[in-house]
Amino acid sequence: MRYAICFTPPMADPLSAVAASWLGRNVYSGEPAELPSISGLTASEIAFHTAVPRRFGFQAMVMSPFRLHPDMDEAQLLKALMHFAGAQTPFEIERLEVARLGHCWGLMPQIPNTAMHLLAASIIQEFDAFRAPLSEDEIERSDPDRLTAPQFSNLHRWGDPHVMDEYRFHMMLTGPLNQDAMRRIEAPLRDLFEPCLAPPLTIGSLALFVEQESGAPMRVHSQHPLGKISAAKRADRIKQAAAEATLAPSPIPPLSRMVASLMASR
Repeated sequence: MRYAICFTPPMADPLSAVAASWLGRNVYSGEPAELPSISGLTASEIAFHTAVPRRFGFQAMVMSPFRLHPDMDEAQLLKALMHFAGAQTPFEIERLEVARLGHCWGLMPQIPNTAMHLLAASIIQEFDAFRAPLSEDEIERSDPDRLTAPQFSNLHRWGDPHVMDEYRFHMMLTGPLNQDAMRRIEAPLRDLFEPCLAPPLTIGSLALFVEQESGAPMRVHSQHPLGKISAAKRADRIKQAAAEATLAPSPIPPLSRMVASLMASR
């Protein structure tokens, strides 16, 4: 069993529904999702090019998959994550965009977000005690000979090369692609995702992901809201009361939305 601390939008978010369809898997339930019908791309092509992020699920990795330290257990991890999240303040990333990530496509902020970088660094520091030391095999899989000096230092200090100053918020949409596939997939990806990217992305929770066994698809174990729960509940009640007062004469139609990215390097 391995755990990871990530961001993924709430299940009801439209971005989650689009990502679940594109990747072919709901990251909350773990169930397959129907692939979108896209002119010029077959379902088998989409499934092939999204195999890597489909396993990891639609998320922005913050603390990459780790085995629990022998002195820790899941209950302690959950309690610590709940308290940590409750002490944070929600914030927004102004706008995501479909962007090239090496030989892959993914979502990235148009402008680097300082609050996200600070949150990510705090998580790495706060939860390092829950992480079992890397095995020699795990270190080798990180291909240390190709790492920069800061990345090599991060790998041995924090168990992940891509943390602290090396961290970049991103949500993977494909695995590595050749140039032809990069070109053919760009326009369909923009058409599919850009309608969901106009509003700012609210970073309002942290998700604990689990990998039941090596190589198994990762899924959301639990979502942990940022900020004090009592304050959030009060705000929700105020919004609900205001909406009911405004729309009292007519019934309120139900809203439905859902979710599911990743890092090909992890």
